[in-house]
Amino acid sequence: MFDELSSLWSTPGLIFLGVAALVAGVVRGFAGFGTAMVYMPVAATILPPVEALTTLVVKDLIAPLIHVPRAIRDGHPRDVLRLALGAALAVPLGVYVLTLASPELFRYGVSLLALALLVALMAGIRYRGKLTPPIIYGTGALGGFLGGSVGIPGPPVIMIYMASTLPSTAIRANNTLYLILADVILLTVFLIKGIFVPGVALLGLMLVLPYLAGNWVGAALFRPGHEVLYRRVAYVIIAVSALYGLPLWGG
Repeated sequence: MFDELSSLWSTPGLIFLGVAALVAGVVRGFAGFGTAMVYMPVAATILPPVEALTTLVVKDLIAPLIHVPRAIRDGHPRDVLRLALGAALAVPLGVYVLTLASPELFRYGVSLLALALLVALMAGIRYRGKLTPPIIYGTGALGGFLGGSVGIPGPPVIMIYMASTLPSTAIRANNTLYLILADVILLTVFLIKGIFVPGVALLGLMLVLPYLAGNWVGAALFRPGHEVLYRRVAYVIIAVSALYGLPLWGG
């Protein structure tokens, strides 16, 4: 165990992973979304696809637990369970795609998808119809597929909720609970398929501290009347991370 921990400290790019986890935590804390869109493009330049996604799942599952009591109080658990059920049906297909992708293709997929989703968010593309149960199940399924294939399960859910009449606190709460359940589902699929690597999970645990610190700072910065500003800051950070992750720069 000590030898394994020692080797983790010498992981190439560990500092960059820590900084990415910290910044992703801040964005998650004040904007309620964007963790994977910030962290994954950077992690994909350092770790193989499955390992990058494993570190995301481990740190993203543990650190946000501090927000669960408030999220249950502010959110709509029934809708969250519908999202999670849809995700559970689609995550295995996403993981199958993940296992077929080369590291370079994975990096392109993560960064280009993050940029495409960012453009959609900035352009105001939203689902403006009624949030019926089938729509919620389908959104959860789309998020589950994206989570399993490139580690980005949140944007579909964000897009259906941002046009809703729900208060911002409820939207943040639903998204927080959904992302935690999506991580549990993804981790379960990894275990069933035998691609979960304990050593990489330890690396994810190491990243919990900077990520948790970022979550705390971001939550402390959050003020309900400044959602637009928070989203704009999040958009800039996501864009920088996604562009950095593209293999075009020779990294």
